[in-house]
Amino acid sequence: MKEPEVSVGIVSGNEIRFALNNKYSAKGEIISGEQTVSFSEGGILWNNNLYRELTFVPQKKNSSFSLYDVTIGINFHWERKETQIFSGTLKLVVHEGKICAINILPVEDYLISVISSEMKATSALEFLKAHAVISRSWLLAQIEKRNQNEKKEDGGFFSFAKTETEYIKWYDREDHTIFDVCADDHCQRYQGITKANNQTVVEAVEATKGQILKEGLEICDARFSKCCGGISEEFEYCWQNEHKNYLEPVRDDSDNSDIPDLTVEENAEKWIRSAPKAFCNTHNVAILSQVLNSYDQETTNFYRWKEVLSQERIANLIRTKQKEDYGEIIDLIPIERGKSGRISKLKIVGTKKTYIIGKELEIRRTLSDSHLFSSAFVVDKGEVVDGIPQSFTLTGAGWGHGVGLCQIGAAVMGEEGYKYDEILMHYYRKAQIKKLY
Repeated sequence: MKEPEVSVGIVSGNEIRFALNNKYSAKGEIISGEQTVSFSEGGILWNNNLYRELTFVPQKKNSSFSLYDVTIGINFHWERKETQIFSGTLKLVVHEGKICAINILPVEDYLISVISSEMKATSALEFLKAHAVISRSWLLAQIEKRNQNEKKEDGGFFSFAKTETEYIKWYDREDHTIFDVCADDHCQRYQGITKANNQTVVEAVEATKGQILKEGLEICDARFSKCCGGISEEFEYCWQNEHKNYLEPVRDDSDNSDIPDLTVEENAEKWIRSAPKAFCNTHNVAILSQVLNSYDQETTNFYRWKEVLSQERIANLIRTKQKEDYGEIIDLIPIERGKSGRISKLKIVGTKKTYIIGKELEIRRTLSDSHLFSSAFVVDKGEVVDGIPQSFTLTGAGWGHGVGLCQIGAAVMGEEGYKYDEILMHYYRKAQIKKLY
């Protein structure tokens, strides 16, 4: 099999500014330098001409282009804009009334950037090799899934279910229809060659070239998150109701300890209020600084955390995010938890409305200006006045959805001398490592 290419959605807007740092070809011309395109009359206005789409093809292998004002960390607490540099082809298309910039490049080049963007390139080599395999697996699984969905009349996905009593929504890369993956944390954090300049990352990608995780004939949809909180989550509690054997719960320690049944509320509360031993239960600044970029380090409590919400704030958040007035909030009641203790269905009890929401990311988005660290939390009410709690304290575990590899846990394993295949088999126990190309 030949190494495939990947198309990555970078940024969209009414106007996109970029610079071709070397010679590129477009519409039969050889061009370079500063460029501006704008959305006009349903098309792309460039050099006083309108186009349905534009493709800028590099004329040399080391050619690059710079995109200005690229937003990273969309809707997260560290959201900001950057100028980013990319290799490969730049394609501009009209989508939903805006211009979308898409980068097309070989998979292995993409992976070098993803691994550098997801974490510090100074991480342990074995951890980086493990991450190369799961990032490659996840990517190729998404490309395969998108190709299958395009053949289905309904687009192949339906990401919410709504009734009179509950609204269950999940957010997956299947939202993307004009490219394979996006460049932000919704998929895998990709920032071009802006940070892809570390020889250790290149070594990790080259050492595992073409290697993926498979279960039988299926390329594994190898999910990962920052910190599982001690036990990893199952796929179906975060996305569509589909069980994947290689994404079953894993106790994140070296002792093969038993996994408590955290779908039971009493067990979940005991687990979350404690801090059991785990690879990801670390405050080792040296390891965290290797794994986390500077803006990720702005968050210091990954394993256990607290969030205090006043009555006014929680009522405003829920009203804004759910576009419904629940009135004052009386209670937050977990209805369903996954194997890691993450809430997948939460009942919100208000003076004007009571409703169940899910899954985990919908809950995290509803109860925070950006995102709660995770939906694995327990609730304590503050002072109650006339039946109305004046505040809610959320005590939580982990950072992210918790499915698959735990990045902080895997980084600790790498520092402790585990090989990349041992790290992979710890988190994906029913998968096998196979070489695809």
